[in-house]
Amino acid sequence: MKKITLLFLLVSSVTFAQTDQKIYDIIEAVSADNIKNYVKTLTEFGTRNTFSDTISQTRGIGAARRWIKSEFDKISSDCENCLNVFYQKDLVTKEGNRRVPHDAYVVNVVAIQKGTKYPNKYIIMSGDIDSRASDTMDFTTDAPGANDNASGMAGTIEAARVLSKYQFESSIIYVGLSGEEQGLFGGAGLAKYAKEKEWNIIGILNNDMIGNITGVDGVIDNRAFRIFSEPVPANETENQRNARRFYGGEVDGISRQLARYIHKTTKTYMPEMNPMMIYRLDRFGRGGHHRPFNDLGFAGIRIMEAHENYTQQHQDIRTENGINYGDTFEHVNFPYAKKLTAVNAINLASLAWAPEAPEVVEIGGIVEANAKLKWSKVKGAKGYKIYWRDTTSPTWDHSRYVEATEFTLDGIVIDNFFFGVAAVGENGHESVVVFPNKILR
Repeated sequence: MKKITLLFLLVSSVTFAQTDQKIYDIIEAVSADNIKNYVKTLTEFGTRNTFSDTISQTRGIGAARRWIKSEFDKISSDCENCLNVFYQKDLVTKEGNRRVPHDAYVVNVVAIQKGTKYPNKYIIMSGDIDSRASDTMDFTTDAPGANDNASGMAGTIEAARVLSKYQFESSIIYVGLSGEEQGLFGGAGLAKYAKEKEWNIIGILNNDMIGNITGVDGVIDNRAFRIFSEPVPANETENQRNARRFYGGEVDGISRQLARYIHKTTKTYMPEMNPMMIYRLDRFGRGGHHRPFNDLGFAGIRIMEAHENYTQQHQDIRTENGINYGDTFEHVNFPYAKKLTAVNAINLASLAWAPEAPEVVEIGGIVEANAKLKWSKVKGAKGYKIYWRDTTSPTWDHSRYVEATEFTLDGIVIDNFFFGVAAVGENGHESVVVFPNKILR
């Protein structure tokens, strides 16, 4: 009987390590030509500064966001109205905001693909609508914003087109956020809206600059990309902070687990890519549209190119000392933007096809040669994956598939590793790993 049980566990482990052909199909369906056309259209609005013209049909932020909505509407029409497309807006005033030249509405374009099983559980992909010139207060000068951030917006539209062909258990939101360059206003508005609506957000994948492969440092790389994530939630309690001193978890917050999930999914289905997990909220001293979600306690990460070119960011179009400045169309590498769009799409799909994560994960095994774990049952889960890793490893390197809600890892000393548990669905897709949040005594 022991041999039969062991064989069953081995077969189960193999079964749930298998890949899903639909994920490969999603990668194949992403079109570099579509992304190229989207970016081209966005650059032709002249400037997309948040405070630019809203009346013109051909120039400014108003024309740009109406076009984005029309693209989402077109995608929805092709999938029998599978997307709920709407504007979400908040008034931003000049008073107290040094980057706001005049009062205006910051308008986001939202498209929601409702899940069949967990409609109030959301995974979000975002791109930024707005662009800027050298002076962020200058809302009339041309600012095509091809890479920053027409590339991320184009990737979001393309991901919506591809994933709208499928049904998912959880809901997916595709959104164009405004006001990023003036202070992350669009993200702050949508995060607040999500809180008020009591959305259960798994996480936000913020895409900001996904189309450049030639760095200002001379490096050319069309495979590496960065995943920025904060270590622990900004709104953690004093009790949670004190517990970390004794039990660990300094690099195991919900955003960091989302980053690890993206790293693992990418290496499984797109092994040619080189995801770099950056242990930082964002670039040094800078910000992105995932941060307002982090501020309210939601998981969120930033996906972007590995090598930036600062002559093509926040620059008026000009030539100085033989250098062509400006964020223009010809600098975007569309095969690379396709790859990073596919990275987003497969992670959105994997998470949206997965069951919910365990709410409670308990751990024990002090002064024993074993690690004991117990977790809350997840409705619809086929089984669970117990993960563990060296305390200095950035990724979950070891796992054990089980179909119970508690398990003892014999011979694995609790002091030497970090642990976590993910729920596994009938289809093999996994939830994000949950780091232990309770002590098993």
